[in-house]
Amino acid sequence: MPSLSYPLALELKKELQHTNAEVITPDNENYVESISRFSSSWEKDAGAVVRVTCTDEVSKVVHFATQRHIPFVVQGGGYSTTGSSSTYGGIIISMAKMSRVIVDQASKTIAVEGGATWEDVDRVAATFGLAVVGCTMNKTSVGGTSLGGGYGWLTGSYGLTIDNLLSVKIVLADGSVITASITDHPDLFWAARGAGQDFGVGTEFVFKAYPQKDPVFGGYLYFTADRLPKIVEFANRFEEGSTGNVGFFFGFSALPNIQDTAIFALVFYNGPREEAERYFAPVLSQEPFINETEMMPYPKINMMVNKAADFGGRKKFGGTNFTLPLKLEFMQELYEDFDRIMKTYPITSASVVKFELLPYTELIKVPNDATAFSNRGRYYNAVTIFCWHDPELDPKMRALHLDMVHKIGTRAGIAKSSEANQGVGVYANYAGHEANARQLFGGNLPRLQQLKLQYDPDNVFRKWHDMFLHTAVNSKNG
Repeated sequence: MPSLSYPLALELKKELQHTNAEVITPDNENYVESISRFSSSWEKDAGAVVRVTCTDEVSKVVHFATQRHIPFVVQGGGYSTTGSSSTYGGIIISMAKMSRVIVDQASKTIAVEGGATWEDVDRVAATFGLAVVGCTMNKTSVGGTSLGGGYGWLTGSYGLTIDNLLSVKIVLADGSVITASITDHPDLFWAARGAGQDFGVGTEFVFKAYPQKDPVFGGYLYFTADRLPKIVEFANRFEEGSTGNVGFFFGFSALPNIQDTAIFALVFYNGPREEAERYFAPVLSQEPFINETEMMPYPKINMMVNKAADFGGRKKFGGTNFTLPLKLEFMQELYEDFDRIMKTYPITSASVVKFELLPYTELIKVPNDATAFSNRGRYYNAVTIFCWHDPELDPKMRALHLDMVHKIGTRAGIAKSSEANQGVGVYANYAGHEANARQLFGGNLPRLQQLKLQYDPDNVFRKWHDMFLHTAVNSKNG
């Protein structure tokens, strides 16, 4: 597949000369910043970066690229776990300037452009006393999160982001624009909710919004390793009497100037301090050496995970699942493995193993075949992020990371469960390319593949997770 040559770059600029789009080529002073990513190992030298401002400009760029067989990718926040927002020699469609958020108070709906971050959404929604189910790390873009599923602190009350999606405007591979909803193009709407990045560019989303009172209770706590048993004990009782207004993340993290890896907890309670402190009393009483919990505006709780959101350095991101109860012996073994790695290799303090407890009651009310999203079940997401700086360590760190993800999934996840009707156990937005489409979409894959042949027969949108890789059905470009 040809790359974007200099003459083609000039042709692209001419194509967009009467628009507000900005074409950034390698000779532009903003080029290096425009290709930077969450992990420097995902950064690639693109032929051009196009900062679009509207759906029509996205359509023009997509049509230009597909007609000339030039590879292109879409960048929202730059946090894609597969590196799918970068390309060697191709075109990056940057959505950064498409960040408008419009609230309809009468219908309690919020229209959001695909390049907006969840921080943008939280800020605007809060001025109307509203909130949507967004991402727990609000630096990420609305488009990337929503098309892949979307877990947030409000998931326990209202389900996933896609469960609250009313419509999405999508630019298809031929440059045409479709607005999909339950009533219009329902087959594409089915696919967009969980696998949308494989079908087109989401440029506008309309979500249900909900009244949200401030403040809420939340924040980080850090403990010494001897507190792990009590933290695991609390986690194992999470399902006992918990309502949808809580969330509890915990795990292991390296901290600067701390000899041993710390145990951390990130807590959320959508209600008064007295209720929150009573609910989290078994955790709060464990004498944390750092306690950052407080009452705060709802948007602030979505900033907590941003501690690990800085661009730069080499990173490996991955996800799996776990079920309760967690065995203390296993958790101690996992802690020792992670602590050993932290002490053996020069890894930054952003490295983390995290267990995310968000109530699944609302989430599992929707069947796994009701949308393309196939990760619904009586289990939770686990996420691991390894960080380092030396490129020579890439193979070793990726192998260690993969081993840890595999260990959690096989020894603590649904792989050990006999319960029927479970989901796939892998959240596609957390997965790297080690997970193939069948592992990510399970029984929904055949329908997705047929829809791909209808809406994207040349498999142009395959950078996120290729629907046809290692499967029997082939697209024209598979």
